[in-house]
Amino acid sequence: MANRVAICAVAQLPFESNKWTKRFQEMCFDVVEPILKQTGVTFDMEKGIRNVVTCSDDVFDARTISDNGITDAVGAHYRGEEKVAMDGLNALGYGMACILSGHDEVTLVVGHCKESQSESRNMCTNLAYDPFYCRPLGLDFMSAAAMQARAYMDKSGLTEAQLAQVVVNARKNAAKNPFANAKAPVTADDVLKSELVCDPLRALHVYPVSDGAVAFLLCNEERVKEFTDNPVWLTGFGNNMHSYFLGDRDLADVSNLQRAAARAYKMAGVKDPASEFDLYEICDPYAYQLPMWLEGLGVCDSGPAFIDGGGLEKKKVNLSGGMLAGNPIMIGGLARAAEAVLQLRGEAGERQVEGAKKALAHSTTGGAGQFQSVLVIEKD
Repeated sequence: MANRVAICAVAQLPFESNKWTKRFQEMCFDVVEPILKQTGVTFDMEKGIRNVVTCSDDVFDARTISDNGITDAVGAHYRGEEKVAMDGLNALGYGMACILSGHDEVTLVVGHCKESQSESRNMCTNLAYDPFYCRPLGLDFMSAAAMQARAYMDKSGLTEAQLAQVVVNARKNAAKNPFANAKAPVTADDVLKSELVCDPLRALHVYPVSDGAVAFLLCNEERVKEFTDNPVWLTGFGNNMHSYFLGDRDLADVSNLQRAAARAYKMAGVKDPASEFDLYEICDPYAYQLPMWLEGLGVCDSGPAFIDGGGLEKKKVNLSGGMLAGNPIMIGGLARAAEAVLQLRGEAGERQVEGAKKALAHSTTGGAGQFQSVLVIEKD
């Protein structure tokens, strides 16, 4: 069994609201090709890539068995290919498991999503709910998030002014990220006056429709020098699922995130998540979720107090801009991991954290944070 898993390379496309010039197959090819150039890896069955883990969604791709449409683009023809049909951070966890088990020495991970292809993103997420009780009501991820936002605001005292600060900070950081979608600066007043789309969520509280793709090359410790002299290491991963029906949950409860984080921290030997990380990349498709998830991850006791105390800047939270700057739903976690890798490799440009050695990447999917995942990434 291998003892450590390295990320040898990462490639991502700039996220855009409508990549109308590229089909999803081309998006995937456009992130696989740089991986090959960066590392010199081949698809040789003995020494190269013989296993590919992909992340995609049938509904957003408008076809069943969505991974079947990208087999050739990701080099999986006549090779093992496994699809993760949830947030892409779990594709990294899956690739990590393939190598730690000894089944593979090298694994390619590729995720893509074109939210712009559907007439309504909310119509797509409506299909996540059961067809008898919830789907006919029109329940979708946004309406579920709105109910959770209200529950969390009532419990924590989070204010609209604090939510506005989350969005302002996201846009400020996104302006330094060449891969971010929504980079235009906004003021707190802009956020407070933006359209109310699903009470209490306003338009600027919600991540924009986005298209993009991300890829990584993973390998075991024994072979890492073949592909890079600047590896980073996947040292901890955990995930956890909450109850399916919203009525079975306290929507302000973050116990599933706490359990996911505890598994990742135990694996990586993290004792104090509030002090041991040099940066945090958190999936925040809705502004209220950033402080809520930071509580669940053990970064702070009170999300609102953390915002007021300048915690987002001090703790280097979402220097990429986060999901509020625009990543598609399926690969928000892969975008978080990509930023963490760039930071640890010293390749993050003007947003670089000096001397960064350890990062946390988080993702969530499902209604109101139903499924949570946490990844610990480190640099020697």
